[in-house]
Amino acid sequence: MINSNNRRKNLITPENASKLIPVFISSGISILLIIFFVIPQYVKSTQVNLELNGLIKKKNELDNIKSQYKIVNKKFSKLINEKSIIIEIISGTSNLDTLLAKLGEIGKKNDIEFVSIVPKKIISFIENNSEENKNKNVTNIIVDPLLVEGTKKYLIDFTFKTDFINLLSFLRELEFQENVILLDDINLKLAANNTNNSNIDIPRGMLEVKIRMTFYGKG
Repeated sequence: MINSNNRRKNLITPENASKLIPVFISSGISILLIIFFVIPQYVKSTQVNLELNGLIKKKNELDNIKSQYKIVNKKFSKLINEKSIIIEIISGTSNLDTLLAKLGEIGKKNDIEFVSIVPKKIISFIENNSEENKNKNVTNIIVDPLLVEGTKKYLIDFTFKTDFINLLSFLRELEFQENVILLDDINLKLAANNTNNSNIDIPRGMLEVKIRMTFYGKG
């Protein structure tokens, strides 16, 4: 027991204490440096690394979005071109005034004597899910497949006089116009100066023709 106490006294000597103090001080300084410098720098570098990874991820996503945008834009341009082609097929390149002028030329060429031209209705394209339809609570809408966005539908009643041969020639030329033209409610009867003749198909017999034409033109 006495030897043990002597050993402790021999260990804790001024010389040993002077050697341990710098060790304790340097250890304390190291601990303080770790606590107040190394750990914050490590946390900060970790945050920077996470932010950098986030930016790289966003950059990759942005590149993907740009690629998708190019694909969508290309498809959209294709749809616009297809839409323009469809509108041109249906409505041609002429407006209503030009079309009526052309109709007059065809009539004159085929000896058509126009008695009256009465516009009955103009129908514009309206989407079924549009706000206008919702406000009107319209549920039963007759969909016209030829009436597309960018076109209008014109219903016009014509009354004219001509003979049977010129009538056929006139109707035949209408078929070759660039605009879509539909014929409806055709009513034929002998003109006033041919009331004594009951055969309306005599080639040179004058007929009074009443017909409704539907034109599709640019809106």
